[in-house]
Amino acid sequence: MRPILITLIVLLPFNVLSQNIIINVNNRTNFPLNGKWQYIIDPYENGYYDYRYEPFDKNPNPYGGYFLDRQPAGKSDLQEYDFDKSPTLIVPGDWNSQDSRLLYYEGTVWYRRLFDYKPGNPSNRIFLYFGAVNYEAHVYLNGKKLGMHIGGFTPFSFEITDYIKDERNSVVVKVDNKRSRDGVPTLNTDWWNYGGITRDVMIVEVPETYIEDYFIQLAAGQHNILSGYIKLNGHSGIQKVKVEIPELNSITEFTTNEEGIAKVEIALKNLVRWSTVNPKLYQVNISTGYEMLSEKIGFRTIETRGTDILLNGKPVFLRGICIHEENPMRGGRAYAVEDARLLLNWAKELNCNYVRLAHYPHNEHMARLADEMGILLWEEIPVYWTILWDNPGTFDNARNQLTELIGRDKNRASVIIWSMANETPVSDARTTFLKKLALHARSLDDTRLISAAMEVHGNPADPDARIVEDPFADYVDIINFNQYVGWYDGLPQKCDKVRWTIKYDKPVMISEFGAGALQGLHGDPLTRWTEEYQEDLYKRSLSMLSKIPQFRGLSPWILCDFRSPRRPLPGIQDGWNRKGLIGQNGTKKKAFYVLRDFYRQKEVEFKE
Repeated sequence: MRPILITLIVLLPFNVLSQNIIINVNNRTNFPLNGKWQYIIDPYENGYYDYRYEPFDKNPNPYGGYFLDRQPAGKSDLQEYDFDKSPTLIVPGDWNSQDSRLLYYEGTVWYRRLFDYKPGNPSNRIFLYFGAVNYEAHVYLNGKKLGMHIGGFTPFSFEITDYIKDERNSVVVKVDNKRSRDGVPTLNTDWWNYGGITRDVMIVEVPETYIEDYFIQLAAGQHNILSGYIKLNGHSGIQKVKVEIPELNSITEFTTNEEGIAKVEIALKNLVRWSTVNPKLYQVNISTGYEMLSEKIGFRTIETRGTDILLNGKPVFLRGICIHEENPMRGGRAYAVEDARLLLNWAKELNCNYVRLAHYPHNEHMARLADEMGILLWEEIPVYWTILWDNPGTFDNARNQLTELIGRDKNRASVIIWSMANETPVSDARTTFLKKLALHARSLDDTRLISAAMEVHGNPADPDARIVEDPFADYVDIINFNQYVGWYDGLPQKCDKVRWTIKYDKPVMISEFGAGALQGLHGDPLTRWTEEYQEDLYKRSLSMLSKIPQFRGLSPWILCDFRSPRRPLPGIQDGWNRKGLIGQNGTKKKAFYVLRDFYRQKEVEFKE
């Protein structure tokens, strides 16, 4: 086997970004590229920068560059790299849990996969699709740089119609998970920075003119009128598009404008709305003269009125829990549909009707399974703690991640809340940043609610007073805040004395509360890290929060223990955040049953 040298072919500018994503990829013609990929660890990024630390694609050099399957026409000093002799990682998956050398690694790893592919129709267009890569990805195919993508939790794709071959295609990805001050998230977080190609990779084949995007949901405030749009990509000009819902005997035809966009409005009779009790999904077929695309979609309304949250016009109490995208028993990034089913089934055992997917967009499997299981979802982008509020590039990054998240999940009935941020300290720049994100979200989707996990403030003159006051509250539909009375703020007994001041005439939810407990460690209720301490705090917290007049839901922190480099306490944390109601071995802690019983009472109270 000949060594794979580092050589450069410059085809695209350095800052070329990914193209618009293709939604509903699993119901299209696709060819998975999951499985074993060769990888090379490159902490000094010798494959990307020259010896003067200049990117090779900025200053072309025939003797340096990317990991490609080409022999340079000259001597190279970089002969150390050989994918054929390199080990493999499983894709999708994180590198941290697959290679012990990479547990804490933050930097560049190069991935390569060889494959053969023959299009089903020679006139079809071919795309290379990634569910997510954390955090910055540069993608190459057969010596061609396709582009790059920034953001570790949202999908992206590149058209490869002109570059793909029938045999021995080589896709190479430079993956860099280094944290950066101007990134989203920024340097400081409280979860594991899993690097790698963490979600599905596939080839997607579509006709020359294909259905690129569509948005079909119940119109805001309506119970029997669907609205939205269908967007075609390909031949310009006016075209016919048909939407069929066989179960409702509904067939409606629309006409696109010159840009290939058709406005959709469909009046329906006898529509059964999706709910947590009856998560009804309808098969929806969208067809053109070139293709027919199907998927199951649920239709429901979500709105607020005064201090109530209304699902299909009926008040609902959101019985929730926070979840990280992690399989606790494997101690790695959750990536498979089986991981999603494990986590959501645990939430159902807890008697949840709602889950907060923190603190970043989770795998699409979660939203699709939640559709089937009748679980409401909060989805969030990683605007977390203290990012660079005045940096235009940081805002563009956050807005792009929000756009990609909404683009992916806007047809999921389970998703009811788009969250803009978590625990961001108040400042004028921060409020402007979040306001602009909220306005952008509403411009993309006016059928869902906007929120954020805000902070609580004290009163120096009254140690038992807690105040929720935030200028961003004026721009959200639900007031959500995180509070840790009894854990970071005193002992559990303090919950009995705290009084809340919340001036907003809006629904109030508690986006986080909790306490750490090592599963299997027992003691009295005042001994930290014991299950009894966590159990007592849950009892007192639920009693305290129930006294808030606008209280309409909660999502305690968190369903399962999860890895975090911020949690080193030997013998207790050992690199894990122990606030989970379920330990890393899958065993439920005592507080799990306290919350489950509380939710049973709320279910009866709200007559679901």
